[in-house]
Amino acid sequence: MTHQMMLSNPSHDTTPGREVLPDWLGRAALYHPGRIAIEDSLRSWTFAELDRRASYLAYQLLAAGIGVGDRVALLAGNCPAYAVAVHALTRAGAVLVPLNTRLAESELCWQITDAGASLLIYDEQHAAVTESIAAHLPQVRQFPLPNEAEKGEPSPSIMPLRSEIDLAATQAIMYTSGTTGQPKGVLITYGMHWWNAVGSLLNLGLEPDDCWIACLPLFHIGGLSILMRSVIYGMRVLVFEHFDADSINEALLQGKVSIISVVATMLQRLLSSLEQGSGNGRYPSSLRCVLLGGGPAPRHLLQECLRRNVPVVQTYGMTESCSQAVTLAPEDAVRRVGSAGRPLPSVQLRIVVDGEEVARGEPGEIMLRGPIVTPGYAGRLAATAAAFQDGWFATGDYGYLDNEGYLYVLDRRSDLIISGGENVYPAEIEAALLEHPAVVEAGVCGIPSERWGQVPLAFVVLRGEQEASREELLAYLSSRLAHYKIPQEIHFAAGLPRTSSGKLRRSDLPGLKR
Repeated sequence: MTHQMMLSNPSHDTTPGREVLPDWLGRAALYHPGRIAIEDSLRSWTFAELDRRASYLAYQLLAAGIGVGDRVALLAGNCPAYAVAVHALTRAGAVLVPLNTRLAESELCWQITDAGASLLIYDEQHAAVTESIAAHLPQVRQFPLPNEAEKGEPSPSIMPLRSEIDLAATQAIMYTSGTTGQPKGVLITYGMHWWNAVGSLLNLGLEPDDCWIACLPLFHIGGLSILMRSVIYGMRVLVFEHFDADSINEALLQGKVSIISVVATMLQRLLSSLEQGSGNGRYPSSLRCVLLGGGPAPRHLLQECLRRNVPVVQTYGMTESCSQAVTLAPEDAVRRVGSAGRPLPSVQLRIVVDGEEVARGEPGEIMLRGPIVTPGYAGRLAATAAAFQDGWFATGDYGYLDNEGYLYVLDRRSDLIISGGENVYPAEIEAALLEHPAVVEAGVCGIPSERWGQVPLAFVVLRGEQEASREELLAYLSSRLAHYKIPQEIHFAAGLPRTSSGKLRRSDLPGLKR
């Protein structure tokens, strides 16, 4: 790709029907230069500072040969510099490929290769694994994420930065496991971010002093969408490197934040920490919204939030819907306990069984349509075609609508395990077990865990007279899967329950009957 092609100014594109907006960060820096944009326990950057740093890094990336449409992987933990990289890639016209820092090295290499990334940006914490990845993928260049000491002014050259955002352009390719265990790269467009942010604002409102805590991983759509809303709204974000209930509660009790996104296990830990701390066991009125996602919430947890006047509102969404698709309005939090709410203004939703829409109150598969829905999966035409039915995205999740159109989610896919907020698909673990020469059958299900919500449990059938110990199989999996996907226990069985057609019946695995 030549520099002339790579650096064409999008401002001069006159393609009919092309929807463009001014660069979101640039506009926030213009309107609110002195307002805090992002901070953590070590640093605090205004929108003007974030804008300058993003441009500085963008020029460095252009000088390194990154151009429009190039795919760039990012392996880094939660920190303000993560936001710098995200916005720098936007200005360079490149596509972000956020990598889950909890993945095994082989999984990271697979995703980098599948996405076709030509560059890997990494932070100091992941320098060692990046060096190892480089040995396996020598064609992928390495680029250290600038640290706090690396400051400087942007160095404009003949290579201009992009000053507009094309809503149809791909902002990121975010990997999520499919029900078959094969990861798929979800295409996330700028338009998806825009309409999701607009819908969330219309539902939750926006206050001048709003601050959103980002304690979800920024490589997940729930975390990334907070960074995008920040520059669209001109809103402050408080980033936590890891989820720590005591530290987050300290920020909440000091009145520093107004909105936080969590999953059920996180919320439970926050409440436990709140109970053990000083004070009256309640949050101040400055906390106006606790967005609760990650699957159906336990009823007892919602009741506990009501007792403590915690402003929790459930939300339903996924990577393919750019986080929120359905969210309970704050005024409905008490009278609609257990509901995920109504679809955001830009979202259409219906419940179907065998392709036909069902009546209110009847359960079925949740179908979505609207500008917040992904256009498909990167490089997977068949998977993209299979995910849509007459223009509607088939979520694979099940629920029902009440008479007023409120969604109640029954299950986030029948076999999905949600462990500590991470989606764990049994088929992926089963596929890894079946790669072991001694394993002929494998079945995985989720069992309750006080700490993680759920953890995977595996059952295996050994091949003939071959032998393999529990420790051997766990070690085998540890070299192939992320730590959170490793089963809590492995049991040996003579056979596994199957349907007449030979399909595994995970619901009949012994672990679910204990």
